[in-house]
Amino acid sequence: MQTTMNRFGSITLSILYATLSCSVLADDAPATRRAEMIGRIDGLLAERWAAEGIEPATQSDDSEFVRRVHLDLTGVIPRVADVREFLEDERSDKRERLIEQLLASPRYPTHLASTWRQVMIPGGLDVEQLQNVAGVQNWLRRQFAQNMRYDRIVSDFLVATGGGEAGPALYYTSLELKPEKLAASTSRIFLGLQIECAECHAHPFDHWKQEDFWGYAAFFARLEQSENRRGPAEVGLIDRDSGEVTLPDSETIVPPRYPGGTLVSKEASGTRRVQLAIWMASRDNPYLAKAAVNRMWAHLFGRGLIDPVDDIGGHNPASYPKLFAELTDYFVGSGFDIKELLSTLANTKAYQLSSRLDHEPYAAELFASMAIKTMTAEQMYDSLQRIAGGRPTEIPNFLAIRSNLFDQQRLAFIGKMQMRGSSATEFDAGVLQALTLLNGSDLNAASQSEQSGVLIALDSPLFTTEERVETLFLGTLSRQPSEGELQLFVAHVNDSSAQRDALGDVLWALLNSAEFALNH
Repeated sequence: MQTTMNRFGSITLSILYATLSCSVLADDAPATRRAEMIGRIDGLLAERWAAEGIEPATQSDDSEFVRRVHLDLTGVIPRVADVREFLEDERSDKRERLIEQLLASPRYPTHLASTWRQVMIPGGLDVEQLQNVAGVQNWLRRQFAQNMRYDRIVSDFLVATGGGEAGPALYYTSLELKPEKLAASTSRIFLGLQIECAECHAHPFDHWKQEDFWGYAAFFARLEQSENRRGPAEVGLIDRDSGEVTLPDSETIVPPRYPGGTLVSKEASGTRRVQLAIWMASRDNPYLAKAAVNRMWAHLFGRGLIDPVDDIGGHNPASYPKLFAELTDYFVGSGFDIKELLSTLANTKAYQLSSRLDHEPYAAELFASMAIKTMTAEQMYDSLQRIAGGRPTEIPNFLAIRSNLFDQQRLAFIGKMQMRGSSATEFDAGVLQALTLLNGSDLNAASQSEQSGVLIALDSPLFTTEERVETLFLGTLSRQPSEGELQLFVAHVNDSSAQRDALGDVLWALLNSAEFALNH
């Protein structure tokens, strides 16, 4: 019975995806649609700025842009050679070329998987959660590496049974398979809805009632963990034929209900999770595409068109409603293509605005300048490793973690440096984070002369002191030093009897600067 239901769900979803894909292929050429959407985004923003008498920031210079786009699309700062090549490139379309190059790199799916894993299992790098984190991230990376259409990623995630694809199953077990926890989490992640505020009473600001929350939770009421496991790292899930949820402190059974109030038809075939997955990928779902677009906008711009990103509703309108609606339609028309969406947004004039202003900043929701974002702990660690001469990595297979010192160091650093607030533009570092940067082994490895790959490379007599200092700036801040900075640091190195150690001082100072720790 169970196998039949799963097969039915897979066949139904495949037909649904094929139908949607055919409608997409009938559209105009993707490059033309992209150019039109880029123009619409910039045009609608510009209309609002003009109406409110706002003078936006100037375009970012090449140094600012190359560092920003590397961090946003690949999660790590560019190499010195990458920066030099980009700064020397005189082609008019070099920014577009770089965006496409980064989206085609293996670092792109790794970074996107890390970003989404943080949403699904926030914090979560302690020993108890480590298997869940690695499993979910590795599964996500495979989906993004194949550029799987987003609605299918969500549907596959919702109907997962574990076994060879343990990532989604590990997410379910990390929430103890409790319907109320799964409802609260999946509605925030995939629908951008905070319906858990209605768990015990009506939502104080939105229209959600208790029946809405528990009706959505009912889709997960028949889920349980399978006892048929071939090893400690394998997790299996099954859907029982019975199991209900009730309103708190009552015996009132709540049947499965899609967000928005529609009950599941009694004639519907497949498990409850299959029915939810079919609805998620259907045109009857008004939330999935909006939530994805809003989250990806926030990924690049620091905040969503609706903020917070997981609180979509009439009580919290978009700052640019027309832009939000058109961008959502564009995303659906592209076949729920996350990579295409990111490419479109990164190619806008809005994304390429500078974060520098010569006046007080405008309201953040106007997007008249680029927001200054904090590096994630993963971005910080991988960037330090790049400077030290190591190889930035993703979270590895769980079974390999215990025996790999490098991975242990990465996990320890990330555990200490989880310092983001509720949004990318909030900086919430404390004493632990400050001491980790000032005296931590990872920063020392990057800045001490006997350990740092970049300092060892600069030890050649072919380099002048000026060239060494310039290289350190390019490798950390992706820009040339100002005349004052160059004179200051060159004097420090030349006046020292141990010049390699003095260069390490320069590098240490750059790595501890706010400019290095921020994505701007």
